Amino acid sequence: MPRKQVKKNWYPLDNAGVLYSAIQRERYSAVYRFSALMTDPVDPEALQRAVDKTMPRFPGFCVRIRRGAFWCYFEPNPSPGPFVKPDMANPCQPVRFHEDNDWLIRIFYYQRRISLEVFHAVSDGAGTLVFLRTLLAVYLRELGHPIPNGEGILDVSAPPEREEMEDAYARYAGQRVLRIPLEKTAFPNTSAPEPFYTLNVTLGLVPVDLLREKAKSYHATITEYLTAVLLQCLLENQAAHRFRHPQPVALAIPINLRPWFPSKTLRNFILTMRLCIDPTLGEYTLPEIIRLVQSYMRLHTSRQEMRARFTGNVRFTRNRFLQIIPLPLKNPVLAFSYQMAGVRPYSGTYTNPGAFPVPPEMAPHIQRMEVMLGQATRPSPHCASISYGNTMAITFAGTGVSSETERRFFTHLVKEGLPVRVESNRTK
Repeated sequence: MPRKQVKKNWYPLDNAGVLYSAIQRERYSAVYRFSALMTDPVDPEALQRAVDKTMPRFPGFCVRIRRGAFWCYFEPNPSPGPFVKPDMANPCQPVRFHEDNDWLIRIFYYQRRISLEVFHAVSDGAGTLVFLRTLLAVYLRELGHPIPNGEGILDVSAPPEREEMEDAYARYAGQRVLRIPLEKTAFPNTSAPEPFYTLNVTLGLVPVDLLREKAKSYHATITEYLTAVLLQCLLENQAAHRFRHPQPVALAIPINLRPWFPSKTLRNFILTMRLCIDPTLGEYTLPEIIRLVQSYMRLHTSRQEMRARFTGNVRFTRNRFLQIIPLPLKNPVLAFSYQMAGVRPYSGTYTNPGAFPVPPEMAPHIQRMEVMLGQATRPSPHCASISYGNTMAITFAGTGVSSETERRFFTHLVKEGLPVRVESNRTK
């Protein structure tokens, strides 16, 4: 690609991308993975053809990251690829810039599984699921199956829409800024670290209809119910240590902003909520935790408050003083700020992108969907879930030796009468 064209098409990172590019380290992976377990073995050649046909429709995924004097930025990646590869034992490896032809996405296959890994500076889960759904549709067409466009499947023969590349944070930023004080340090839920790089993954499969029925018995949604169960498990983990001064237990919950602020953007457009339980106030039953989760989510997911929160993030990246600080000095400051505001106040992360809808013609070719988050900044597990058909896949992934969190979590679901089938890459 001519240098002039590359320069013409560069664009700045959104405020979420600025953060992820600054905190990416060898011992932290701002990478997440979505996987589709197909009904038939994967054809790698057909998958590569599908990748080659799909990528031009998604210019926001066809980028490489560059370091300027003051900010990182994206520009079109002229290198060949990305190339489909056999899967690896430890997924979601950290992004190492200038490796793998500078690509920020990876596509793997193993037997019947197709996996897509994405560096979080490129896109959030909602944007990536549009890319993956379209890629799977094109792949099935390569195998001779007539899969229509629509229902989240983009037409790869059509040109990209400008709004798909917009910085929705900047578009919807308002005048008011919500100043949030520094939160208290939360129970870290860590254990001894595994040898580098070992990502322990535990997957639990639960029937959606039974899970929905159980959540409904508490007058809750599936997300509210699972969030409360995870909070309860974290409280039990801390109680088992018998600390003299227990700390708050808190979860980071990413919220997709598109339902409140309509946008076709395929870039980042999320906001993180902090759900917290203070054990020093006394013991909590599961119904009480569910009510706290519901109350907090309904109180703090108003358009006005969420706009004021991400407006502050946009203002921060536009700060004139910050603009003139050289990048080698700026990134350590951003990384330290993330440790103080994005790591220290949390015990873990739980994300639920929800259901993965596909056209009826596509449904018989996919058995289930899976999702996992990459290595955290410390040896504690993150949780993610996604549903397809009547199967909810709930994944814990982390670099800690202990499996206590996932054991408590799935044991609790079983005690609640829910059948759970567990799979893991742990060897012991």
